[in-house]
Amino acid sequence: MSETISIDTIDGSGSFQAYVAHPEGRPRAAIIVIQEIFGVNPGIRRKCDDWAAKGYLSLAPDLFWRLEPGIQLDPDVPEQFQQALGLMGKFNQDAGIRDIEATIKRARALLGDGGKVGVVGFCLGGRLAFMTATRTDSDASVGYYGVGIDNLLGEKHGIAHPVLLHIPQADHFVDPQIQAAMHAGLDDHPKVTLFDYPGEDHGFADTFGKRRSDESAKLADGRTAEFFARNLS
Repeated sequence: MSETISIDTIDGSGSFQAYVAHPEGRPRAAIIVIQEIFGVNPGIRRKCDDWAAKGYLSLAPDLFWRLEPGIQLDPDVPEQFQQALGLMGKFNQDAGIRDIEATIKRARALLGDGGKVGVVGFCLGGRLAFMTATRTDSDASVGYYGVGIDNLLGEKHGIAHPVLLHIPQADHFVDPQIQAAMHAGLDDHPKVTLFDYPGEDHGFADTFGKRRSDESAKLADGRTAEFFARNLS
C-alpha cells in the first residue's frame, strides 16, 4: 500500500509531501529514499515500493518543495534534464538535510517501537545521504554516485553509524581525482565502506531508463540490501 503524507519542517515554518510505501505486516525498519535532481518521480517511487516489498516502511520526501512542489522530471528528456540542473543550482542543501531529519523523525514515529531508520540517496541524494550520516541520527546511510563528497570530508568526524558509498569509476560528474580524494579520506574510516564500479557512469543504478546498467545496478542494490539487513535489524 502507498500513500502521500504531509510532514512538518523541523522549525515549524511549513510542511512538505512525502511518498510512503507500506510493507505487509510489521515493518522490519524504515528506509528514507532521497531523490535525485528529478524529484520524487516514478523511478524514486518504485524504489520505495521495492523496499516495502522487502519488509521496510519507505518514505521519499519532496525536497524541492520550496522551488517546485511535486516536480517530476525524466532524465532521458534533454529539456527536463536541463530543468533539473537548474533546480539543483537553486536548492538549499542545508534546508534539505533538515527536511530529511524531519522525515527520519516521522518515520520513527510511524514505526512506533524505537525501530531503526536508514537512508539511501542517488546523485544529489547520494551527497545528501553522506550529509545525513554526518549531521543526523540516521542508523545507516547509503549513497549512490554522490557528487562533491570530497568537499564534505571535513565532516567525516560526525559519522557515528555505518555508511556505504557506490562509486562508478567512469562518472562524468565525479572525476578520478575526486574519487581518489574520497578513497584517501574515507578508506580508513571504521564506519565507511566504498565500492567501485569500473566502466560505469553516473546514474547506472537508475530504476529504469537509458542510464541504467543492469548488471552493476543489481550488484550495487544487492550490496545495499545486505547492508541494511545487517545494520537496521
